[in-house]
Amino acid sequence: MAWQDLLENENDRVVLPWLGGRVLRSSARTWTIEGPLPREYGWYSWQLAGRRVCEPRFADADQSALTGYMAGYLVGDRFAADSFIREAITDPITVAQKLPRVHLIEDGLDRFARVNIGMVHENGPLIYRWREMPLGPEDDALRAYEDRKPNLNDIKGVTPELDVAFLMETFQRVEAERRRAELERIRVEEEAKRVAEERRQELLKKIGDGAGRRALAKLDFDQAARAALAVGGAELLDWKHAGKRAEWIVKYRLDGQRFECVCDAQLRIVDSGICMQDHRTGIKGDALFTLESLPGAVRQAERDGVLVIFRHV
Repeated sequence: MAWQDLLENENDRVVLPWLGGRVLRSSARTWTIEGPLPREYGWYSWQLAGRRVCEPRFADADQSALTGYMAGYLVGDRFAADSFIREAITDPITVAQKLPRVHLIEDGLDRFARVNIGMVHENGPLIYRWREMPLGPEDDALRAYEDRKPNLNDIKGVTPELDVAFLMETFQRVEAERRRAELERIRVEEEAKRVAEERRQELLKKIGDGAGRRALAKLDFDQAARAALAVGGAELLDWKHAGKRAEWIVKYRLDGQRFECVCDAQLRIVDSGICMQDHRTGIKGDALFTLESLPGAVRQAERDGVLVIFRHV
């Protein structure tokens, strides 16, 4: 055997696109792929071994391997051929999904660029070939897109396939902006929640302080009211908004009995639920108490035998 026989014969290789699977096809033949598959779709040079191929290597596209050439416009990775018949578009996504998919598209294509595609074999997947010469209205369509015009009705010479490409590009931009705005709204809300939770945790550490409890009440009324009542030996049972201004109806338990009162956002008593009127002066003493001090007043009235309950639970 001469040394020349050890060299690989390029005639023993074939250049074809690979789009997945273990079957490789040309316009006339079919092979089974042996060994490791490529890591991504693309054009490859394959070593021939009878009805099998192996050892794929990256290769430049071989246009001679393609047939059935067509020209038209890309709609994302879908193809609107020059024979495209414009239909009423109520759902651009549905229209795009009806168009055939194009594989191995060149990077960096301009919007509304005309392209040429082909197939390796009849009824096979569409493969990108090259850019086609523009027909004329493409630049005007691009300017209309940049100016955010809703359609191309005022541009002459617009073909149905260019029209659908424009509508799809416009739809895609609107959807991307809508999604971007939605994500920003979610981000802002989550950041606000995070900041509020951090503030709440800080205030919880100061819950033993009256000022801390009042600050906490703005973020977490339940925790603030629970801590305030606990100062007077009472247990929070439930609370709800009073339906006017910033007032809350608070139910609590003290010495085996249930009581109800109304307080404001500063935990000051608006309605103690018991008689707090000084019979000598006629002055009601509710406003003199807070959730911290009210249980003590209730307990004292009970000991003195003068407790009169107005809000029954």
